[in-house]
Amino acid sequence: MDPRASRTRASLESALLTLARERALDDISVADIVERAGVNRSSFYQHYADKEILLADALESEVDQLSETLRVRPPTDGATIPHELFLYLAHIAENAAVYRLVLGEHGSPLVAARLRGQIEQIVLDTVPLAKPDAFPGLPLDIVASGIAGSAFGVLIAWLARDPLPGTDTAAEWLWRVLIGPGEGWGATGATAEQK
Repeated sequence: MDPRASRTRASLESALLTLARERALDDISVADIVERAGVNRSSFYQHYADKEILLADALESEVDQLSETLRVRPPTDGATIPHELFLYLAHIAENAAVYRLVLGEHGSPLVAARLRGQIEQIVLDTVPLAKPDAFPGLPLDIVASGIAGSAFGVLIAWLARDPLPGTDTAAEWLWRVLIGPGEGWGATGATAEQK
């Protein structure tokens, strides 16, 4: 992508997230976003059809930035929570109002589907590197879907709490659910085909 276009998109994404920390998404117009980003309205529409697509891209950008390290150096033991998970949860906590809105009961199916798809892709990229024998007999897309669904469930339940528990607590909850009881990914139990 053209560096100038990348900068414009990053400015628009940052502007929307900053504005969303100040007031409700429904109260933010395209004019507000372009003014905060320091670009013109036509630049917005060159990159985005609407505010919802911009929001999906902004939230995906955060996942992309944090997942790069996991794709290069995935966690190999279930005892250590990856640092990237703490960073991502801190981002969610900082933008809790936005995440509560888009992932809530009347949220954005587009944004939720794109975020879940991203989590599935991270699993597809990292599980074979971290623990190639962790899920014998299971197709990797089934594993990715299950892990993404579990992660989403924990995130939504965490965001529903008032006051919002800290990111350390959320990371522990999420990690314990993802690795399961015992040794988690390293555990070798009988598969459904073996029973």
